[in-house]
Amino acid sequence: MTDTRAQRAAVLAAAAKAKSESKASDAEQAIRALVKRGEPITFQAVQREAGVSHAFLYNHPELRGRIEHLRARSRPSPALAPPPDSESSLVLALTGQIDRLKREHRQKVQALQAALEQAHGENLDLRRELDQHRTQQAGTPVRASIVTSIETTS
Repeated sequence: MTDTRAQRAAVLAAAAKAKSESKASDAEQAIRALVKRGEPITFQAVQREAGVSHAFLYNHPELRGRIEHLRARSRPSPALAPPPDSESSLVLALTGQIDRLKREHRQKVQALQAALEQAHGENLDLRRELDQHRTQQAGTPVRASIVTSIETTS
């Protein structure tokens, strides 16, 4: 029985190896076809063309190296600087203006917040002072104490 099991395992291993070799051959043919047509070489393009999975391509060292090499070779080198044209200079000018306006807006908002905090502090001081006057003149009606405090400060 062990001999039969070993035979089955050997047959399965041989079948898996044959399937892997077949898929590797399909991937190689797909790469050649993509190069011949002048299409970009990517893992996704090879996967679609060959009918194999991404995992198969990434786990197969020779295929992975070849695809990465061809992909890097087919990528255009980035341009150093785009030539100045009227649209890009207009965009740059407007962007600079927007940045300046944003900076000015932030400064104004900060100044207004500081003034508001100061006004809240003054308001709190005045309320405390009013409460002190009220407690000092507890027997006097509130209106009379306010009139009295106004007359004394004038």
